[in-house]
Amino acid sequence: MNILQINSSQRATDSESTRVAKQIVAKLTAANAGAQVTVRDLGANPLPQLDGAALGALFTPAENRSAAQSARVAQDDALIAEIQAADVVVIGAPMYNFGMPSQLKSWFDAICRAGTTFRYTETGPEGLLKGKKVYVTIARGGVYPADADPQVPHIRMLLNFLGMTDSTFIYSEGLAMGPEAAAKGQATADAAVAAI
Repeated sequence: MNILQINSSQRATDSESTRVAKQIVAKLTAANAGAQVTVRDLGANPLPQLDGAALGALFTPAENRSAAQSARVAQDDALIAEIQAADVVVIGAPMYNFGMPSQLKSWFDAICRAGTTFRYTETGPEGLLKGKKVYVTIARGGVYPADADPQVPHIRMLLNFLGMTDSTFIYSEGLAMGPEAAAKGQATADAAVAAI
């Protein structure tokens, strides 16, 4: 089993989303002897944003790319290879201003590539990253009902678009609503991990 853990919090040591993601990975590795784990910490090592230079590199035929363009595409190629090789993906996704961190969005921008991780067909888009189990650990200060959640639908849409339709979301909510609410939110997340 190949496990890819994506951390996107800016909090190096006290990130709730990373804490829960680590618990999931520990449980998976304990149950699967020989499991290989790759950790990509987007907070500590942020990816470049998708800008005009990156788009220019991606849309330039490989044989015509400059050295800088080739290096930029190679960086995204490495991220795509990681996700393609993964059997299980564990994503730590704190809520920043009602959405995912920009670091996580940059990761999605890097791995969404037409003809490689998705393709367009006569019946619509088809995700090519199929057969993977995904766990997403959501950490946020407030509590958001499903019908008013500004974060999870976007992440779920991106995963589904890429073919990763088997996803489980684990929530640590109420973390900024006082010690009792924070403890309850963490306990809820811990119970969800225990049930995996």
